[in-house]
Amino acid sequence: MSTTSAEPVVTETSELTASVPPVQPPAPRTTATRRRGFGARVAMILPPLGVLVVLLGAWYGISIALAASGKGFLMPMPHEMFTMGFFDPQVGADIWVALFRTTGVALTGLAIAMVIGIGWAIAMSLARWVERSTYAYAVMLQCIPILALVPLVGFWFGYEFLARVIVCVLIALFPMVSNTLFGLQSVDKSQRELFRLQKANKWTVLTKLTLPAALPSIFVGMRTSAGLSVIGAIVGDYFFRRGEPGIGSLISNYQSRLQSAELFAAILAACLLGVVIFALFGWLSKVAVGRWYDSTL
Repeated sequence: MSTTSAEPVVTETSELTASVPPVQPPAPRTTATRRRGFGARVAMILPPLGVLVVLLGAWYGISIALAASGKGFLMPMPHEMFTMGFFDPQVGADIWVALFRTTGVALTGLAIAMVIGIGWAIAMSLARWVERSTYAYAVMLQCIPILALVPLVGFWFGYEFLARVIVCVLIALFPMVSNTLFGLQSVDKSQRELFRLQKANKWTVLTKLTLPAALPSIFVGMRTSAGLSVIGAIVGDYFFRRGEPGIGSLISNYQSRLQSAELFAAILAACLLGVVIFALFGWLSKVAVGRWYDSTL
């Protein structure tokens, strides 16, 4: 009676399993790693803080020198912007109400400029004859001094909310047109050829290829136009004195009364409005395209 020896059976699966190294769990963050992260954040914060300290020191020095020469009204102390401006019950209330009105004008003008600018750029990207016929006028609109157009806008459309919005649109329109058109025309040629081989129509190419690829450029245009729309709202407030006063009207009033502390507080509020709107569209850009587009801006 013959006996057979039992041999180990090694399957291909077991060999592959044995050759794959086990997945190691991520190493916990050590104290050194946390310190390096904290150091990187501090390194990012310190330079702008250092510049701010230098600017405040120079501001105080100039203000003290002007006060000693009897011209202190030309540049108040930095803290006076808050004590006589934002923290004053009457002045602070006037600044924030005016800033709210200016924000409404700026956002309305920006929204209209975005719709017109993106639609105009899409039309130019789809039809060459539209670009050849109209793009030169967009450049001319950008080159015309806005202060020369403001009186005409007042004559034609009045001196209240509508006129202010139109000034915002005139200032903020060109960056939306130019950046959107640049993004639509910068799509990779090989991708266009792929869609052409698939016999896709213009609408499919627009919605599936060119518009998604142009989103980074569109958001750059939005951020640029956001700051310009605030400038347009302030310019409209400054020249159109009728209706509800905005921050530009307050700046004009404080300037005529030589209220320098209140004037600087109103200017600072207008600057902060522009920064907030710019940061808002920067955040929207990261939410929309940040996962797949590595922006250097």
